[in-house]
Amino acid sequence: MNLTDLIKTGESDTIEFKEKFDDRTIESAVVFANTKGGIIFIGVSDKNNIKGIEIGKETINQWVNQISQSTDPRIIPEIEKIRIDGKTVVAVQIKGNPIKPVSTKGKCLKRVDSSNRAMTAQEVAQMHLHSAGMSWDKYPAKNASLEDIDSDKVKRYIQKAKETGRKKIGDDETPMQVLEKMSLITEGQPTWAAILLFSKETNKFISQAAIHCGRFKGKNIVIDDRMIVGTVFEQIDEAMDFIRKNINVKFVMTGKPEREQVWDYPLEALREALINAVCHRDYTIFSNIEVRIYDDKLIIRSPGFLPCGITLEELYKPHSSTLRNKGLAEVLYDTELIERWGSGIEKIQQHCRDAGLPKPTFEEYQGFRVVFGKDVYDEEYLRDLKLNERQIKAVMHVKEKGQITNKEYQEICKTSKRTASRDLLDLASSGIFEQIGTTGVGTAYILKVPYGATMVP
Repeated sequence: MNLTDLIKTGESDTIEFKEKFDDRTIESAVVFANTKGGIIFIGVSDKNNIKGIEIGKETINQWVNQISQSTDPRIIPEIEKIRIDGKTVVAVQIKGNPIKPVSTKGKCLKRVDSSNRAMTAQEVAQMHLHSAGMSWDKYPAKNASLEDIDSDKVKRYIQKAKETGRKKIGDDETPMQVLEKMSLITEGQPTWAAILLFSKETNKFISQAAIHCGRFKGKNIVIDDRMIVGTVFEQIDEAMDFIRKNINVKFVMTGKPEREQVWDYPLEALREALINAVCHRDYTIFSNIEVRIYDDKLIIRSPGFLPCGITLEELYKPHSSTLRNKGLAEVLYDTELIERWGSGIEKIQQHCRDAGLPKPTFEEYQGFRVVFGKDVYDEEYLRDLKLNERQIKAVMHVKEKGQITNKEYQEICKTSKRTASRDLLDLASSGIFEQIGTTGVGTAYILKVPYGATMVP
């Protein structure tokens, strides 16, 4: 795709428009250098209108020097002039810098939504480690010794890794030898990954390694609360126990000897999201993973933003796995809790689709969070609202088809036009349906709150 065609695609994580060259242009160059690179088009408005820009003979060289001298490590952009509709537009191409983070005026910048934001100290440290090919969890854990490692927990991992076939481990290797071979013991001391995975008292060394679970009635009333600590394996299992205790389950007859359990949310999706949270969270931030269960949604929030080199936009596309905690990820991979193909997000979405639920949303909001929307229009909920069976049948029809007319209501419910009109009016006045069109055959009814939509605090 040539540069002119790129402009037509609009702004994105790798394309930005500026009407003129100024300090904000340099800031955007820093943002692109701190990711995978991008192009800044100068002479184009935010609304994709070609404004053009007047430049002199030395302008390009001056811009190259300004960007280079204002950044550390220095960025050397590639700059090209293009003519569009008789106007000059300048394309400033920035490559992802091999040494990160890049700063300008003492600030390391990253993109958050549509604005540039200064990185926190933790984010700067994480980017330094990532740039050097290092991982925080491979460093020795402060004040920890080999006596703090539970050999039985290591043995259970070894057995599981052998069963999956993902790790070759000799029968004569001791638990500590295995950890040394994996660099989970270094200089005779367990690493942070070893503490998170196999310690006797994880919370003793890293108090923020916990999952805080809460069940809320309404927005603020807490009806169940638990702080879960332990190894990451224990945290995942106990958090799932809390979730099962605090969400609803139905038993559906399928013609098989055993009834099928249908939960408010697919347990496989929730477990995958929890595993991603403990694997990819930023453990240098003194905050816990949170599981918040509301009447109409479930939120899993993990401290820290996305790992270096990946954006929210890229999450929804096929992408390679980007690891923040390499030691932790290696063990979770060996035990088949994660894959290394960046497929976790797609798995979560697929489980929700299979359950007939809307896609969960992924957001960078006070960290990174996944919001699962509940089916608020299930039959039990509608009966609690005192709807009659005809109205419930109509709501189920609209969930599947998108809308319903008076005539369709009569046919589906085997009722008169007068009754259909009264029932539909009740559904509209109660806030469940919304009328579109005014009179006659053009009138139909849709769900006032789109199926699966949730209000996120």
